[in-house]
This record gives sequence, structure tokens and C-alpha cells, in this order.
Amino acid sequence: MKFKLLRIVLTLLLMTAFCLSAIPAYANKITIVTTLTDLADLARAIGGDLVEVHSLATGVEDTHGVPMKPSFVPVMNRADLLILVGLDCEHAFLPALMEASKNPRIQKGNPGYVDCSKGVVPRDVPKSTDHSEGDVHPYGNPHYMLDPVLAKTALSNIFNAMATVAPQYIAEFTSNRDAYLATLNAKIAQWETKAKVLKGVKFVSYHEHWPYFAERFGMNYFGTIELKPGIDPTARHIEELTAAMKAQHVTIVVREPQFPEKTPKRIAEQTGATLVTLPIMPGGVPNTETYIKMMDYIVNTMVAAVQAGK
Repeated sequence: MKFKLLRIVLTLLLMTAFCLSAIPAYANKITIVTTLTDLADLARAIGGDLVEVHSLATGVEDTHGVPMKPSFVPVMNRADLLILVGLDCEHAFLPALMEASKNPRIQKGNPGYVDCSKGVVPRDVPKSTDHSEGDVHPYGNPHYMLDPVLAKTALSNIFNAMATVAPQYIAEFTSNRDAYLATLNAKIAQWETKAKVLKGVKFVSYHEHWPYFAERFGMNYFGTIELKPGIDPTARHIEELTAAMKAQHVTIVVREPQFPEKTPKRIAEQTGATLVTLPIMPGGVPNTETYIKMMDYIVNTMVAAVQAGK
């Protein structure tokens, strides 16, 4: 009797194990890892309740140097998709994490590796990548997400990747994407109308985050407080920049939150420019937890700075 009961229990256990193994992968949520918070927001917008999204960045970091944490590796091991900015933006931290994770699904060349720069025409591709020029990006400036029109290219790349790994959900993904696009397009129209006062306005920033934004809204990107990308300014550079700003009537100094305020504040005081702190990804400053809220904040802050200077 005992052996018969044991045989029944074993049979039930084997049947349960077989049934569980037969459940298709898509019965669980799609696990997505993004490098930055703007990509995480877009992934959530498309995937809704069907996805579980983890961003390596929280919003306050340098996009080129998100601090690596041991907790990143097990999350990447589970990932069905790895979504990145591309254009070498994440070169300082992502390759080592990918090697540590050893997840074949998200390695470059596989469907789970999603480079959102695909289809973006990069600006400022350097003629030389000599280290004397600073931390240059050989494929061009990677900060295209600060142009909301180019963010639609990223959205499309994310949608295509999700549809590839989970085609059974394409109807839901399509509906979510279309709804988000309708909202984003309406916001772009609002931003372009509001930003008409920005046309021709000259500004400097700490790092070269803003050429795509400047081109989209017609601003004049005068230069950076950094001597060269990734290289802190010298006293001579600050002196020359300050003199040039006065001569050319540069009215706005942008400080990104990952950089100290002291030098941008001093330059603004010496030139009479307005100092503003602007996030470069959602979460960089309070009340910018989504991509649209972040772009709202940036446009509104820039407009207010121009109006305050009149």
C-alpha cells in the first residue's frame, strides 16, 4: 500500500513538472533591462502589464558612467531584452556587465539586444578619436533622446524587439504604442509652439548633451563648460568662455544634475546669464519621472529662463 501510494505521488509530481515545463515562456512577464530611465519609460509604455522593466540607471547618474552594482548581473541573467541608447553611450559600464551576465539572449547580434540608435542619424561624428580630444564618441553624439522626435525612433526599435520576442502580444503592444505616440505627437506640437521664443537663443551647458535638443527647437548651442568631453575645465578655459559669452550675449547656462553647481553658477554670475538645472533622463530632478514629464520640464524651464531675461 505504501509503495502504491508512493508511486501515485511520484506520478503526480512528474505530471506536474511536465505541465509546468510545457507552459510557454510568454505565460510569464517579459523581463526587460534598460540602461537608462528614458528607455525604461518607453518600454513600460509599450509593454504595459505584460513586461517587467528594470533600469540600471535611476536618473541622476552620468549616462556614460552608471555605477555598476552586483545586483545588476542576476537581473540581466533573467532578461529577455536588453535595451540601450547605443552610439557608444554606455561604453564605460555595459560591456563588463554583459560579459558577467553571460546571458546569450541579450548578447549583441541576438534578438534580445536592442540598440535604440538604429535609424538615428548621429550628430558630431568625430574625425579623430585620439584620447587627447577627451572622452569622444566615435559614432557621434549619443544624446539624441533629448530630441522628442528622435525618441520616436527609439520607441519604434523597442516595439519591434518586443514584437519579435513575444509575437503573441503584438495586438496589445501595437495598441499601447499607438496610444503613446498619439500623446507624444500632441506634446511635441505643444513644445514646438511654446519653444518659439527659444529660436536663436544662445546657451552653454556643462557637458555636450544638448545639440539634438538645440537643433529641434532652433537654439544656438554656444559651447560647453567642460574643456573637452569628460575633461574638467581649466581656469583659462573658464576665463575664455566667460569673455566669449559676454561678447556674444549668451543668456543661459545649463547645469546637468550630475555635475557640481559651483562652476556653472560662477559663470552665470559673471556673465549675467540665467542658470538652470536640467535633467538628461527621467528622474534627474523631482517630478520628471517619465519621458514626457522630463521634456515638459526642460522646455518649460528653458522658456522661463528666456522670459526672465527679457
